[in-house]
Amino acid sequence: MEVVNALGRRKSAIARIFVTEGTGKITINKRDLAQYFPSSILQYVVKQPLNKLGVAEKYDIKVNLCGGGFTGQSQALRLAIARALVKINEEDKPALRSEGFMTRDPRAVERKKPGQPKARRRFQFSKR
Repeated sequence: MEVVNALGRRKSAIARIFVTEGTGKITINKRDLAQYFPSSILQYVVKQPLNKLGVAEKYDIKVNLCGGGFTGQSQALRLAIARALVKINEEDKPALRSEGFMTRDPRAVERKKPGQPKARRRFQFSKR
């Protein structure tokens, strides 16, 4: 198997990944998964597609992560991993789709409008 690459986005986070056959090592920005995401919940989110298919120890994943916060980054990485697994084996798509791992979450920060302090917040108004 050669290198398979995929892209995942969430909010303003972008994850570019390169998957090769290996022992289950995930390297993010030249750091280990546990070092980059100390939170066990975020590590679980990243590994969800691998655990769903039972291939957590089969592939080495090298990741370029930029933008966003840690939650957005972990979810962008989850999407990228799911897309790469589908590129490797097309039959896995329905299983990943049913869990919602194949769907790009379109929600992002709404832009600030002119004449208002925030996106929806209005300046205080008094009729007096």
